[in-house]
Amino acid sequence: MTDQKPVLVSGVKPTGDLHIGNYFGAMRQFVELTKEGKYRPFIFVADYHALNTMQDAEEMRERTREIVMAYLAIGLNPDDVVFFKQSDVPAHTELAWIFDTITTMPYLMRAHAFKDAEAKNKEINVGTFNYPMLMAADILLYDAKVVPVGQDQKQHIEIARDTAEKFNRTYKTDVFTLPEPYIMPEVAVVPGTDGQKMSKSYGNVIPLFGTRDELAKAVMGIVTDSSGERPENVYRIHRLFRSEVNLDALYAEHRGNYKALKEALIEDLDRYLAPMRTKYEEFKQDSAIVDDVLARGKQEARAISEAKMEQVRRAIGVA
Repeated sequence: MTDQKPVLVSGVKPTGDLHIGNYFGAMRQFVELTKEGKYRPFIFVADYHALNTMQDAEEMRERTREIVMAYLAIGLNPDDVVFFKQSDVPAHTELAWIFDTITTMPYLMRAHAFKDAEAKNKEINVGTFNYPMLMAADILLYDAKVVPVGQDQKQHIEIARDTAEKFNRTYKTDVFTLPEPYIMPEVAVVPGTDGQKMSKSYGNVIPLFGTRDELAKAVMGIVTDSSGERPENVYRIHRLFRSEVNLDALYAEHRGNYKALKEALIEDLDRYLAPMRTKYEEFKQDSAIVDDVLARGKQEARAISEAKMEQVRRAIGVA
């Protein structure tokens, strides 16, 4: 990993109860992207962003560790990635305040999260209204060249670019690099056990780190329709683990025998997920690994962000 490589930055909100929809929908692609060696990746747990919806200290600590263990278990290499907690790097909130002072309220009212909350007549806290400035700080502190996002999150990068341009223009400097969005490749929506999109809120998930028994219980609960030639909900999930040609032969062999097809899915799920589950359990038993990864990331992220903040402070006249 060399400093000449363009920087990639991304934040992950701490959330537990991960399921295979999280993995196939985003986590796997993200880990593969960091393995390519094209970028210098900075990945942080967005715990300050999570405060907008999570006000429980123990849950925050638990969820933070779970997300770190999850990314390590699925293949994120801390030797190749600066992996840290947002809250461990004071520059994030310091820079967000500086950006506040050059940003207007009408501009922030364009943000999707604010408009969605307003449309639903939700009570909007200042953090929800103001989160684009913290997100801009997250990105701009590290001179990010690319930020992996879904198509629906492209506005976040546009706001960061606008903020960098406005700061540079206002203070007649070139402190900030303008980031580009890296639009994550579209992936198929992972169906849940009821045929809808897999989601914790629907209660239709297959756990990513579940035991074999937990996987079996989830699969046996998949809703089937006996009117078709094959159980479509089972088949759509099964396609994540086998080629279509291989799968079609299996389903032809067991046409009408939904129990056998579910048992085959259980076998394939367990075979695929078992190595990640084993690593996750190892991290749970040895908390020092997570502590070490976050400590190393904290040290490196602080050093780089503080160097950037020295430039910022000189530019605004407080240093």
